Amino acid sequence: IFESRPDALVQISTLCLKSGNAVLLKGGSEAEKTNNILSKIICEVSENAELPAGWLQLLQTRQDVAEMLALDEYIDLIIPRGSNDFVRHIMNNTNIPVLGHADGICHVYVDGDADLEMAINIAVDSKCQYVAVCNAVETLLVDEKIAEAFLPKVKVALGKKNVKLRGCKKTAAVIKVKPAKEKDWSTEYLDYILSIKVVAGMDEAIEHINKYGSGHTDAIVTSDKQKAAQFMGLVDSGNVFVNCSTRFSDGYRYGLGAEVGIS
Repeated sequence: IFESRPDALVQISTLCLKSGNAVLLKGGSEAEKTNNILSKIICEVSENAELPAGWLQLLQTRQDVAEMLALDEYIDLIIPRGSNDFVRHIMNNTNIPVLGHADGICHVYVDGDADLEMAINIAVDSKCQYVAVCNAVETLLVDEKIAEAFLPKVKVALGKKNVKLRGCKKTAAVIKVKPAKEKDWSTEYLDYILSIKVVAGMDEAIEHINKYGSGHTDAIVTSDKQKAAQFMGLVDSGNVFVNCSTRFSDGYRYGLGAEVGIS
C-alpha cells in the first residue's frame, strides 16, 4: 500500500519479481490512471516472458484493501507506506505480519566541535535537496556553545532556499524565528519548514532525538571522533550518520538498489 508515486509501483513490482513474490498493490487515488497503465504494461511484458499469470494485481478501492486485510491464510506480508496513524490502522485490522514504512522525523545535531561551514552545507542539503521525502531533516539541534556563531549563518543559507524557521526560546534569542510549539518537534513537515532547538550539549540532543524521532535517520556534525562514536551508539535509529546529509539514507546510495521502504 503506497502513496501517489507511480515510480513506487515500478520499484516494488521489480523487487517482488526479482525475489520471486506475487504482489497485490494499492496506490494513492491521485495516481490511479497512471498506476493502471503501468501495471498493464508490466503484466503484458510478463506474459510475453512466460511468467505466471496474475503475479501482479492492482487493488482499486479501500474496500479491496479491507478485504485483503482478512486474507491471512494467503498473504505473507503487508508493507504499508504512510503516516504512523495509517500504519497502526493496518496493524490493528489484520492478522497478517506488517512491516510499516512510516514517518521520517529526522534530525541533524550540530556539535560544539563542528566545522560550521560543513554544518551549514549538511543542514541545507538535508532539508532542501528534496523536502517531500522521509529522510529530509525536520529538526536542527544546535549546541549552545556555537549557537551565536552558527544560527545567523545557517538562517541566511536556508533563507536563500525559502525555508521557514521555527525555533525554541534560545533560538529566538539569537535569530528571528516563529516560536516552536511542542508538536513541532514531532511533526514531519515534508515542506520548506525547519524546527531549530538549542541544546546544552550532545546528551540533550540524543535525549531529544530518542524522544521525538521516528527512528529513521539522524546525523551529527562534529570533528570529535569520540563524540561521533558515542552519538552513533546511543541514537536509536535505523540510519545514524557522522558529517553527512540525512538524504544519504537510501537503498540506491547504499549500493543496494531500490527499496520498498524503511521500517
